[in-house]
Amino acid sequence: MANLLVTGGAGFIGANFVHHWLRGHPGDRVVVVDALTYAGNLASLAPAASRPEFLFVAGDIRTPSLVERLLREHAITHLVHFAAESHVDRSIAGPDAFIQTNIMGTHEVLKAARAVGVRLHHISTDEVYGSLGPEQPASSETCQYAPNSPYAASKAASDHLVRAYHQTYGLAVTTSNCSNNYGAYQFPEKLLPLMLVNALEGSPLPVYGDGLNIRDWLYVEDHCRAVELVLLHGRIGETYNVGGGNEWRNIDLVRLLCGIVDEAFAADPQLAARFPEAPAAQGRQTKSLVTFVRDRPGHDRRYALDARKIERELGFVPSQSFDTGLRKTVAWYLAHEIWWRAVMDGSYRQWVQRFHEAPVNGVVLDG
Repeated sequence: MANLLVTGGAGFIGANFVHHWLRGHPGDRVVVVDALTYAGNLASLAPAASRPEFLFVAGDIRTPSLVERLLREHAITHLVHFAAESHVDRSIAGPDAFIQTNIMGTHEVLKAARAVGVRLHHISTDEVYGSLGPEQPASSETCQYAPNSPYAASKAASDHLVRAYHQTYGLAVTTSNCSNNYGAYQFPEKLLPLMLVNALEGSPLPVYGDGLNIRDWLYVEDHCRAVELVLLHGRIGETYNVGGGNEWRNIDLVRLLCGIVDEAFAADPQLAARFPEAPAAQGRQTKSLVTFVRDRPGHDRRYALDARKIERELGFVPSQSFDTGLRKTVAWYLAHEIWWRAVMDGSYRQWVQRFHEAPVNGVVLDG
C-alpha cells in the first residue's frame, strides 16, 4: 500500500498517471495538487472524482510549506512530480513562468520531500539533451545536457536540483526523461491534438519550417507504465530515459494523422454532420489544410532517446505501436468533443490567432 502525492495531476500526463495508478493499485491513496493553470483541467480527473481514495487540492507548488503540509497530513510515501510549464512556444514568448514553476517550484517540492523524508520521482524531458544530427546516436542517460529553449533550460535546471538533493542530502530520488507523449487529455496546443482539432474545424494545419524536424513519440499510457516501474523498482539516484523508439518527421506525422481522420469520416457518416467544416466532410483530403509557417527560434532538429537502460533494468518496452496508439488518440478526441471544446476557451483561441497571423520574432504555434 502506498500514499501518493501527484503534483500537476490535472495536466495531460499527470491525469493519465492518476487514472493508471488507481486502476492498478486499488486501495492506494492518491492526492493531486494542481494550480489549474490553462493546461490543468479538473474535467481530466472526473473519472477519479467519486473514488474515496482520491483527493484533489487546488494549489501552487511554489507556495511555501504547501507541499510539506500535504505530505504530512496525508502520510504520503511517494511523491510524483509532474507539475511544470511545458510548451516550448510559450517559453519563447514568456520565459518567466517557466523559471518560476519549473525551477523555483521544483525547489519547493524538493525542500518538502527532504523535510518529510519521502521518495520523489521527477518527470523530465528529452529536450534537455538538445538537438541531434540525422546520423547521431540517440541520447543516453550519460549524455551532456545542451538545452536550447527556455523550457528545456528550466527543465535541465530542475533535473540538476533533483540530483543535487540526492547527492548532498541523501534524498531518495529518481528521474525519468521522456520523449514526446500523445494520447487522451492533451491540451490542444501540442502538435497532435492541435492538428486534429484544426482538421475537424477546417482550420490550417501549421507546420514549422520545412517540416523535417524529427521527434520520438510515446503513447502516454506507456509512459505511465514506465513511471510506475521506476517508482516501484528503479534504483535510487538513477535517471531513466523513456522513449518510444518511434521517430517521425513532423510533416510525415501530420500527413499520417490526416489519413486517419479521412478514414474515420469515411467509416462514420455522422462525423460529417458533427464537423461540417472539415475537408473530410466535404469530400476533400484533410492534408489539403497543411500550411508551412516560419520556423520558431532555436527549433531543435531532432530528438531521440536511448531507452535500453529502462528495458534492461526494469523490463519496460512500449506496448502500443504508433498506428494503434494514434488511432486510439483520434478516437478519444472524436468521442470527447465536449472536453476539448471546454478547454479551448476564448483566451486560448486568441493566443493561437496571435501567433499564427502575427508572428512575433518568427514565433508561431505548433507543438
